[in-house]
Amino acid sequence: MKETDMTRLPLQAVLFDMDGTLVDTERLWWEAVERVAGRDLTEADRADVLGRPVEHTAGWLSAATGTPAVDLAGTLHQEFADRVRTGVVPRPGALDLLDALAREGVPTALVTASPRSVADTVLDVLGTDRFAVSVTADDTDRTKPDPDPYLAACHALGVDPSGCVAVEDTETGVASAEAAGCTVLAVPSLAPIEAAPGRTVEASLAGLTPSALRALLM
Repeated sequence: MKETDMTRLPLQAVLFDMDGTLVDTERLWWEAVERVAGRDLTEADRADVLGRPVEHTAGWLSAATGTPAVDLAGTLHQEFADRVRTGVVPRPGALDLLDALAREGVPTALVTASPRSVADTVLDVLGTDRFAVSVTADDTDRTKPDPDPYLAACHALGVDPSGCVAVEDTETGVASAEAAGCTVLAVPSLAPIEAAPGRTVEASLAGLTPSALRALLM
């Protein structure tokens, strides 16, 4: 067996977060929450906003405002979806990396805490054919930071989490992927993430190659 073949074996799949990782939607989500909250958000708000499902952020806003969470969730959905339809932009290097993985036959999955309606809008921009599987907040009982979304993606692909690299941009997403047993490549968007065992931090997806992702599993 050639050395190049041996280095390819460990990488079974690459699992991509969506918001802030593949597309510049963390900024859009932040703006949507600010609009619904009626104030500028601060560093103290990040833990309840970034990487969280709509329901979590709606519950957090409800506790502060007294407005029913179900009403806030609907408004957040609408505000965010409107921004996504008109302002979604792929992150630097995202499409190049997805296409390089496809050329080398490495399966990819989209794993997001956003609802299916938003994910499908983004998939139209990225190209649905770039992903073998997509898992959204609507597809598992628990979403990030629980491991369920990543475990569901691995199950659908028929791969072992230990042979997968998950690409994330928030601490919430990193916690989900690590709890599932994936190696993590963190590419922070709005908040910093520290490197740790089994976790590599890069500033951007630009210039990253399948070989670089394989090396994370070596």
